[in-house]
Amino acid sequence: MGTRGGRNIDPADQWVLDPVTGEYRLREGTGDAPAAPATPTVPEQGGRRARREGSRRSAPEPEEGGTKGTGDGGAGGRARRRGAGRARKAKRSTKRKVLMWTAGTLGFVLVAGTTGAYLLYRHFNGNISTVDVGSAGSKNATSDDAVNILVIGTDSRIGLGGKYGDAGSVGHADTTILFHVAKDRSNATAMSIPRDMVTGIPDCPTKQKDGSVRTVKGTPKAMYSPRFNESLGQAGRDPGCTMRTVTALTGLPVDHFILVNFEAVKTLSTAVGGVPICLTHAIDDTDERGQGSHLQLPAGPHTVQGEQALQFVRTRHSLKNGSDLDRIDLQKQFLGSMIRRMKSGNTLSDPRKLFKLANAATKSLTVDTGIGGVDKLTALAKDLNQVDPEHITFTTLPVVDNPAEGKNHRTVVVDGTRAPALFSALKNDISLTEVAKKSKASDARLKGPKADPSRIRVTVYNGGGPQGSAGTTLEWLQNTEGVSHSTNGGNAPGARQERTTLAYRPDQADQARALAAMMGLSASALHPGTDGSRAGSDMTLTLGGDFKGPGVPVTGPAKPPADVPQSHADKKECVG
Repeated sequence: MGTRGGRNIDPADQWVLDPVTGEYRLREGTGDAPAAPATPTVPEQGGRRARREGSRRSAPEPEEGGTKGTGDGGAGGRARRRGAGRARKAKRSTKRKVLMWTAGTLGFVLVAGTTGAYLLYRHFNGNISTVDVGSAGSKNATSDDAVNILVIGTDSRIGLGGKYGDAGSVGHADTTILFHVAKDRSNATAMSIPRDMVTGIPDCPTKQKDGSVRTVKGTPKAMYSPRFNESLGQAGRDPGCTMRTVTALTGLPVDHFILVNFEAVKTLSTAVGGVPICLTHAIDDTDERGQGSHLQLPAGPHTVQGEQALQFVRTRHSLKNGSDLDRIDLQKQFLGSMIRRMKSGNTLSDPRKLFKLANAATKSLTVDTGIGGVDKLTALAKDLNQVDPEHITFTTLPVVDNPAEGKNHRTVVVDGTRAPALFSALKNDISLTEVAKKSKASDARLKGPKADPSRIRVTVYNGGGPQGSAGTTLEWLQNTEGVSHSTNGGNAPGARQERTTLAYRPDQADQARALAAMMGLSASALHPGTDGSRAGSDMTLTLGGDFKGPGVPVTGPAKPPADVPQSHADKKECVG
């Protein structure tokens, strides 16, 4: 640690990025220089190069009339040419760095911190804590399929000096958001899961410090318990247990988790210069027992950061019903505003602010081993950055008051009428908001020349249709439609598939259009760019749960449920 004014300073904080040169330099007034941070994206050693150039810049300029020439042919002219060359090179370097940071920014907000890792260099790698969740998650940072990431805000009070309740709490799943990103990256849905929802928790294998695996016995759903937040922390459950609980609840596989604590809200909101929020009513969050977040804010717009930001996302006692569901609305507004803040030019163009954000993020994150490193988080951030904020929708898992509790409702249960429709929409990549640009691009797949049936080569799999569907479809294609080069692949490997899909290579587009016309497939069922590896050189037709029989048109994706509450990342909204 270095010192400044008697205070300890993290060595990483003593080096700042010079926005002019694109190099690291020692912050003024830090005393002895620590080792400069490693910069893998810059081939030369930035620290030594910066010091050499700094010494050159500090050297006195030759006086007019001195012994050294100052014309273009003298040393002064050569120095000016070298300086101009360095300035042009630095300008290009800075532009490249800004583009790199911009590419990762959206991913950070969407998963509550991953873009911080995108901005960091390898010397921050040790800041990231990891948990091996075994088979609960994916070992791959990115995927060609839809991606589901569980963002868990733990209510651990450790290190907060007794604030916000029990200072010795190990932490439970206090705030949980399932972030679903569509396969084509055209849209994303962030679904909040109420912590006080009564649900079953499955058996959970957890890896111990000594490398052994202990299975924490599950708890079946009863009238009053367990609550969803007990899927973490209780009885030694790790984040993998929460992932398994969400999969059992929704039917969606969870690929990764990102765990953040109370301190993360404070540091990250400060790092971006505050998060704008808006209240429809004044907040005075202290109940009759003196508990609550103690936040006091009048109605109207505000910008919160640090301790006040944490108070905001923890507030519930002064809200309409004083419930966790009301607090979820505040948290959704906070995250949507954070996205807009991160996308603003003020954040993207300030290297010091980005560096501070990166440092705060990595110190606040705990992730699964599948994304446990700068390189892996970088890949994930780039992948998620394809989603336009206009098509990021926040919603809440539909619930109703627990009927077992009578009038004094303290818990909720899944709404058996509305929730299945939302789960189905997520499984089928149905956006909760209109995706006009992507839809038009998708419809274009059906436009163009169609191959003669005799040229179509396809292998048919049954991935979710009625028993024997592959065989009956093959017979219909060969005898009725003249597709002689078709093969029965039998049952498709893997989990049941809800929708029928046709995978093909770009050079098979004319075949795909012809087969889609025969089968009545919508544009969304066509998956270009894939090679149908299960069938060699053939296209791959996989019949899903929407398949009703050969010759019966397969309808496009259903419309999203209309009565599910929504808010959007690109819109400013007042709540409270």
